[in-house]
Formats: sequence, structure tokens, C-alpha cells
Amino acid sequence: MTTSKPLDDWLRSQSLVWRGLQSPDSLQTGIPTGFPELDGLLPGGGWPAGALLNLEIARIGGGELPLLLPAMAELSRQGRRIVWLAPPYRPYAPGLQQAGIEPAQLLVVACSSNADLLWALEKLLRTGCCGMALAWPKQRLAAHQTRRLQLAAEAGNALAVLFTGPGASTGHAALNIALQRQADGLLLEIRKARGSLRQHRLLLAL
Repeated sequence: MTTSKPLDDWLRSQSLVWRGLQSPDSLQTGIPTGFPELDGLLPGGGWPAGALLNLEIARIGGGELPLLLPAMAELSRQGRRIVWLAPPYRPYAPGLQQAGIEPAQLLVVACSSNADLLWALEKLLRTGCCGMALAWPKQRLAAHQTRRLQLAAEAGNALAVLFTGPGASTGHAALNIALQRQADGLLLEIRKARGSLRQHRLLLAL
């Protein structure tokens, strides 16, 4: 089967063609994670900019936030907003400041429903001033919802982070990592990374 060049160009413009190991330009240079061993496993050398990241967590507070703190600190120093949407607990401002996050760049948004969370997250991602948005959905998201978030993250060159339960991976996420707390650190299972066909396991001593 062949496609005409206009049709092929349209499909690519709509992100409807899977490009295998080819990554969009926005994913070529990643946001340093603060963990060199993790950067070495991720395409682009860090968290993907302008993309959706899904973190599967068995329970809240198992090490997911310390994993993201170095990147949050760096983005806030660049003057980019760090937004938390519907966090399960109130962020501890002194602790975040001690981790290097600029308090003036931190924004917490309360969302009473999943619909409110999705609406607010998409709007914030598209602003262009949001460096990272962390969201805790109350229900599993549908494929069309995660696709909208991925496109919004690309438009605003922001990193959108979804915290989901085990097995609730999002099909349109550029990066999907399952986290499991261990006695000697945090075990990361990189299940999907746009730009790579490999899966990795890494134990970080947080």
C-alpha cells in the first residue's frame, strides 16, 4: 500500500504515524533528572521536554516526588512554573524550598473532579510558561484524554507527569515508568520510552 505525499504529510502533521526510533525534535534534548545513571538510559539524556510522563506507583509517598525534585528545582530556577494538580497531600513548602525549588514558581491547583483536573492541566500545559505539571487523576484516563494532554505538553514545551496506579499505563505517554520502593532504594522499570525499543530496570538510592 502506498500513500500520496500530501496524505503522508498530513498524517505526520497529525502525529498519526508511529516513527519507531525517531523522536520529535522536542524530545532530542531532555530535562536532566539529577541522576546521571537514569539520564543515561533515557532518550535525550533526561526527562522528555514537551511530553507526557506516566509514573505507575503502588502507593503514594513511595519515592516518586524525590525522583522529580532535581528537575523541578532546575525548571523553577529558569523561571518556569511548577504546578501541582489535585495532590493527595498539601505540599510542604519549606521542604521544597530546601530542595532548591523557587517558591514563587510553585502553584497548587485544587480540582474537585477528574473533569476539572483534565481541563486545568490541558490549559496550563498550553500556556508555555509551565515547566512541569504534576497531576493525580482520580480515575483512569481514556486514550483520547491522554492524547490531548500529550499534544498540549508538546504545544507548551512542558513536562506533564501523571501519577497512576499499577497497570494503568497511558498509551499516549512518551515515557512510562513503574516505581517500586525497595529497602535499598527506588526500583524503576522503564516500560516505554519514545525513541527507544529497550526496557530497563534501575535501582536508585534516593
